[in-house]
Amino acid sequence: MSYIKVRGVEHYYEWINKPSDTENKPVMVFIHGWAGSGRYWHSTAHALSEQFDCLVYDLRGFGRSHGQPTVAKESESVVESAELRSPQAEFKARQELTYELEEYADDLAALLDELQIQCVYVTAHSMGASIATLFLNRYPQRVEKAILTCSGIFEYDEKAFTAFHKFGGYVVKFRPKWLEKIPFVDRMFMARFLHASIPAAERKAFLHDFLTADYDAALGTIFTSVSKAAAELMPQEFAKLTVPTLLVAGEYDIIIPAEMGRQAAALSNKVEFVMIPNTAHFPMLEDATTYLKRVREFLK
Repeated sequence: MSYIKVRGVEHYYEWINKPSDTENKPVMVFIHGWAGSGRYWHSTAHALSEQFDCLVYDLRGFGRSHGQPTVAKESESVVESAELRSPQAEFKARQELTYELEEYADDLAALLDELQIQCVYVTAHSMGASIATLFLNRYPQRVEKAILTCSGIFEYDEKAFTAFHKFGGYVVKFRPKWLEKIPFVDRMFMARFLHASIPAAERKAFLHDFLTADYDAALGTIFTSVSKAAAELMPQEFAKLTVPTLLVAGEYDIIIPAEMGRQAAALSNKVEFVMIPNTAHFPMLEDATTYLKRVREFLK
């Protein structure tokens, strides 16, 4: 397991096909969605690993990444800057880091800096696709092409958003760890996200990631990703895109309906829209063959 400190926070990352001095393949970085982890990108990354060195990581507060800055140990001062790693600096980082999606876009930039990677291809999903969109506009010179899966724009509805935030708060608060021991609970948990079946191991991994997500990060990103500010910001961000982008939607996605993706893609001539039939919120797992075919066509 590999960890790297990014903006004071320990982030988990892994190379599906680690770069070497003998090969000069481009890097593709994968960004997961809310309450998930980079694990669900493994099969897609493996499928693309002959063409790319694939970098999978867990967003701050999700999966195996920490939620807040950690205080440095004394021994770290030998190899790390005292100014950056002192308790005072860590405390300052804790105060400055928020759960705004723009902050997560900056996390990615800092991660690439730490790994000394200048330019990448980006593949992102759901909330991760919103983060990726912000990254594309903040750092366009660092991205060759992007694939956004299950992303789109939505209109603000105060009553609906208030109800969603209230319900989301309860969901995040009441996550007993024993839940994953109940037979078939993974099927029930994933039912609203899927139209076609996925392997049991994938379903159980999703449930585990949800149950172990950092409380502040899980709750904070509910409020920042589904908000009046996001509803106003994201159409502007899609309209500003200059990086060639493929937006993939699932035909039966009820989390982010395909029409939301179609409307987002229509805002920029840099965005190509495609819908995968008979899939919902995880088309890359529900119909990997079609998903990869579309992605490879775009990457050519």
